[in-house]
Amino acid sequence: MNEEIIEAAKVYIQKIFNNNSDGHDENHSLRVYRNAIQITKAYPECNVTLVALSSLLHDVDDHKLFATKDNMNARQFLKSHSVKDEDIELICQIINGVSFSKNKGKQPESIEGKIVQDADRIDAIGAVGIARTFAYGGKAGRPLESSLQHFKDKLLLLKDKMNTQEAKRIAESRHSYMEEFLSEFQKETEM
Repeated sequence: MNEEIIEAAKVYIQKIFNNNSDGHDENHSLRVYRNAIQITKAYPECNVTLVALSSLLHDVDDHKLFATKDNMNARQFLKSHSVKDEDIELICQIINGVSFSKNKGKQPESIEGKIVQDADRIDAIGAVGIARTFAYGGKAGRPLESSLQHFKDKLLLLKDKMNTQEAKRIAESRHSYMEEFLSEFQKETEM
């Protein structure tokens, strides 16, 4: 793995996500990166550098945050660090396969794409997923009930949509924690 460019990507996401507090921020990208690196250990055939860069840069062109086209921010960063054109295309292909809403039912073809998609989905569930849901809901002005609907519409579905066995293993406990949370929330809000 090219540690120099990985460190540069970490600095880049710190700058680009400065003052973002809706759950799509530097810390989210770093957690996705750590999740992805953890998953790669079970898949020695994957290109770890592609996974690392894709996971760190996966939200730098997110339509909820940036009005960019064709992965402009990711491409500019990668070109400025002399990444080969073919690797830039692979990284952009992986990034474009991450989004749940844009890729409903689609599974990435490459093991690297599967790992990064799983890593992002893992960060959407469990305790962190709960916190991110309400952080985004608050920023978007959603009432609690709308944020709770997000669990039914997306988060509770993710465990069964993991691509890799390692991600499925990690997702089990996080999914159970969300179910416990929702059960407790329902008890506390019953009238």
